[in-house]
Amino acid sequence: MRYLSTRGHTDRKQFCEILLEGLAPDGGLYLPESYPQIDAAALTRLRGVWQSQGYADLAFEVLSLYIDDIPASDLQALCRKTYTAEVFGTPEIVPLKPLKAVGQAQPDMYLEALSNGPTLAFKDMAMQLLGNLFEYELARRGEALNIFGATSGDTGSAAEYAMRGKKGVRVFMTSPNGRMSPFQQAQMFSLLDENIHNIAIEGVFDDCQDIVKAVSNDLDFKRKYKIGTVNSINWARLLAQVVYYFAGYFQATQSNEQKVSFTVPSGNFGNVCAGHVARMMGLPIDRLVVATNENDVLDEFFRTGIYRVRGTADTHETSSPSMDISKASNFERFVFDLLERDAAKTKAIFGEGLSTQGFFDLSADARFAQAATTYGFDSGRSTHADRLKTIQQVFASYGLMIDTHTADGVKVAKEHLTPQVPMIVLETALPIKFAATIVEALGRQPDRPPQFEGIEALPKRVQVMAADVDLIKAYITEHCD
Repeated sequence: MRYLSTRGHTDRKQFCEILLEGLAPDGGLYLPESYPQIDAAALTRLRGVWQSQGYADLAFEVLSLYIDDIPASDLQALCRKTYTAEVFGTPEIVPLKPLKAVGQAQPDMYLEALSNGPTLAFKDMAMQLLGNLFEYELARRGEALNIFGATSGDTGSAAEYAMRGKKGVRVFMTSPNGRMSPFQQAQMFSLLDENIHNIAIEGVFDDCQDIVKAVSNDLDFKRKYKIGTVNSINWARLLAQVVYYFAGYFQATQSNEQKVSFTVPSGNFGNVCAGHVARMMGLPIDRLVVATNENDVLDEFFRTGIYRVRGTADTHETSSPSMDISKASNFERFVFDLLERDAAKTKAIFGEGLSTQGFFDLSADARFAQAATTYGFDSGRSTHADRLKTIQQVFASYGLMIDTHTADGVKVAKEHLTPQVPMIVLETALPIKFAATIVEALGRQPDRPPQFEGIEALPKRVQVMAADVDLIKAYITEHCD
């Protein structure tokens, strides 16, 4: 298995090379040269693995299709070390929760529970594996790695909890100052481990993401300070997320003849891009529904063919803050496939066009129609009022409390239900992470896991800095010496 850049760089690399690298040298994102194909027999075998051996071994089987430079026994051990009931709170790891009222024959839809990990968000599903992969590969090489990332809320805490104390790893995590929930801030900033550095940027998430890309594109700096990334631009993280689409499918179906649809709350397009990869492999997915909040750049694209980046002033601060993103960096992977892997056009769009024009328009390109037909994408938008209403309805009808991002997913999923095709909404986080909106909707505090009692009052360590690439580089340099 070799990996190529979406922007056409001539290099072809193996998995462990891109695991530690992040972006390609030309600023593109890595994808496999081709997607491994799952035929009916292979799907039956994977269903059997899920049923008899569980999530960790299913992860090993799926990851093995993409990773051939880690011995199979080591990769299986890494998966089994990662996906345990002790870490994720349940032997199923990602159980389906049917949204089904008392006396109702069939559920209206399912939630796939992805938020049972250490930081109560779906990012743990990939980040816990990434931490173990990093430690394993760095030990093999006798090297160290400085992880530089950006978070709008959940990626940062998931990365820091996965990397804290890991040998050979430092984490420098940027976040938009004051724009995460108090619980999210406390989760990150209360980590006082020496290898964890939190940097609050005066700006929005897109400013943080731009800084990460700028540092990653400075190849001399990147190589000198061994900079890697855990954002969803890192292929390894997205690959780990592919596994739970298979697990969700097997739980919602009895045979391979059945199809399912997934609705995915989306900001940076990484989570739903993993669904696109699973569908390209042959998993019987009918629709992939992208649910956005008021920052609806992705919904606008799937409706119109126009991708229009919002500026800092036009990026809304919402009650589902992890989706307050207007530059979906992972979207490049899907557009590359949509354009029939035309690297030159992808580079022109993402490497040059967006930076100068702030938008691109594929509405007149005949291939745009394939987003809905060949690739099965739909989309929808949710607002704060929708969020409150959905949280109230789900609690009243099903006795289940959901977070704000999952509420965006449920609201949009209702608009795309198809008879006889189960709809699975990917749960994003537990409600405690967004307690203020839960109180506004339901008039009560969400349940708080015991290990997080009083977290907001813990001592915090964070550096507030301007959105300046040179300042960030200087900070990294200072703390790597």
